[in-house]
Amino acid sequence: QVQLVESGGGLAQSGGSLTLSCAASGFIFRNYAMSWARQAPGKGLEGVSGIYSNGKDTYYADSVKGRFTISRDNAKKTLYLQMNSLKPEDTALYYCTKGGAGSSTRGQGTQVTVSS
Repeated sequence: QVQLVESGGGLAQSGGSLTLSCAASGFIFRNYAMSWARQAPGKGLEGVSGIYSNGKDTYYADSVKGRFTISRDNAKKTLYLQMNSLKPEDTALYYCTKGGAGSSTRGQGTQVTVSS
């Protein structure tokens, strides 16, 4: 069955950096677009970034553009999210999703907390 396991979250200071990883299994990873979504306390799910199967075409939410970078390693079946210049408003539970950011196929999430 499909498994998506996120890691790399934690506590960071404002202006700091974190790199999230998502290890995928149970499907042909290289054939699918992948995305990151997040949910802040008391808010709905927000699409953060996505990357097509070719690893070249990407998209970003305006709120993270220029600060976050999505990438993937199809050989390792792993999705990444490099997060720089973190802000307190980036505090959320971050999910890796198979397909678009709104996909119901996602992992358990990894918590990112940014202190001011």
